[in-house]
Amino acid sequence: MVNKKLKTNLDTALLILEKSLPLFARAGYSGVSMRNIASAVGISGAALYHHYQDKQSLYLATMEYAFSDKATGIQSALDNTGTPEQRLERFVANFTKQMASDPDFRALLHRELLDGDEQRLKLLAENVFIEPFKSIKQLAQEMALNCDAHLLAISMAGLILFHFETESIRRYLPGGLKKHNDPKVIARHVIGLLTGEFGK
Repeated sequence: MVNKKLKTNLDTALLILEKSLPLFARAGYSGVSMRNIASAVGISGAALYHHYQDKQSLYLATMEYAFSDKATGIQSALDNTGTPEQRLERFVANFTKQMASDPDFRALLHRELLDGDEQRLKLLAENVFIEPFKSIKQLAQEMALNCDAHLLAISMAGLILFHFETESIRRYLPGGLKKHNDPKVIARHVIGLLTGEFGK
C-alpha cells in the first residue's frame, strides 16, 4: 500500500511539472499563480502545496525538469571521446536539435532573461545550468587556448539560441529561406562559424 501511495505521489509531482511548463512558458513567472497550476493539474491548492511549498520552488523544479534531458544530452555530447572538433560537432548538433524540438523551454528561458529577476537567475544558474556550462567552457578552453573560455562558451550556446529567437522575423529579411529553420542547417552553419571553415 505504501508503494502505491508513493507511486501516486511521484505521478502527481511529474504531472504538476508537465502542466506547469507550458503555463510558465506562455505567461512567465509573475503571470502564473499556484491556483492556475492546481486547476490545470486538476488538484486542490492544498494538494499542490503538499508537493511544492511555494511558487518559486515549483518554478525552479519546472526549469530543472525542462532542462534535465538537455543537460544529459550536452554532457553526453561533450564527453572525452574524440577530438575537440568532434565533440564540438556533437554538442552543436545535439543542442540545436533539442532547442528546435522544445519551444516551451526556449520561451521559458527567453522570458526569464527578459524578466531579469536576479534571485531567480542566480538560482537557475547555480541549480540548473552550471554543470552543462562547465562542460561547454572546458571544450572552449581546449579549442581556443588564447581565448576567454567563458565568453566563447556563451557564444557557442548563443549562436544556436539566437537562430530560434529570431525565427519569426528572419523570414521577412532578404535571403531568408524556409530551410534556415532546419536544425541540421543551423547546426552546420554554427559549426562552420566556430571552426573557421568559412574563412578557409
